[in-house]
Amino acid sequence: MPSNPRKARTAGARSETPQPPETSVQPGGARPKSNAKLKELLIRVASAVVLIPIVLIVIAMPLDWMPFSRPWPFLVMLSIGVALLCIEWGLMSAPATSGRMAIAIGAATLSGVFVAYMSHPVLAFLILAFGALCAGLYAYRLKGNWLDAAYGALYIGVPAIVLIWLRDTHNGRDWVFFAFLIAWASDSAAYIVGKLVGGPKLWRRYSPNKTWSGFAGGMIAGMLTAATLADVTHLLAHDTSAIVVGLIVALSTMAGDLWESALKRRFGVKDAGALIPGHGGLMDRVDGLMFAILALGIVRMLIFLGTEI
Repeated sequence: MPSNPRKARTAGARSETPQPPETSVQPGGARPKSNAKLKELLIRVASAVVLIPIVLIVIAMPLDWMPFSRPWPFLVMLSIGVALLCIEWGLMSAPATSGRMAIAIGAATLSGVFVAYMSHPVLAFLILAFGALCAGLYAYRLKGNWLDAAYGALYIGVPAIVLIWLRDTHNGRDWVFFAFLIAWASDSAAYIVGKLVGGPKLWRRYSPNKTWSGFAGGMIAGMLTAATLADVTHLLAHDTSAIVVGLIVALSTMAGDLWESALKRRFGVKDAGALIPGHGGLMDRVDGLMFAILALGIVRMLIFLGTEI
């Protein structure tokens, strides 16, 4: 028996009191977070491995290899992509009437796409503009934001028509490869460098995960990719031109990514959708590509008008 009963009771109460968990960091303490990041990266890579070859094969198909006047796989791929983007835009911009808005925006954009595929790009832009106006008026009738509807049709439709025009020009397949590969390279490099290096945020208000280091990595990757493609395809007259074009397209890719981040912040959503595992929606995957297509379309038009680049 203990000599002091009070000390014994105190010791007993102390032993029965639950002890707080130890706060020391164990060797595997950061493992769950690391595993989550690794899983996200693997999902992104797996999605890219599946989707990128399909897109490249469709782009590489010659225009005269089928018994039809124009091959249909490229049109089918583009039409499916445009339709999915319209659905995502409707869900983001008008959740209460997303289905009807997606149909209205889809009708406007797909009308322009089909006309452009018949080799009438100017008429396609006119039809797209008229369709955007009609979509805006329809949104106004539904007591929605007419500007969001009209802008959504133009935001999706203009790059699609420019892409078709690029594909139809001389060496069009190579020009389309330019747009896709530079955009993918700069986007992937920005993601990887940003994750590995980190550092100051690029635009914390709208895209808190993007860093200046990732931005620099994306620019360098875009220029290197453009220089490599120029050596293979001989589309550009000077090596310096390839570096400049790569910089412009990569910068446009980053701008498109940031612009979509601002749009999502405006609509109060984290992702445009959940279609592609590890990437979110299709718009989250092609936001930079859409701006890259516009930038390369301007470059191609300058060459078409006689500018030596």
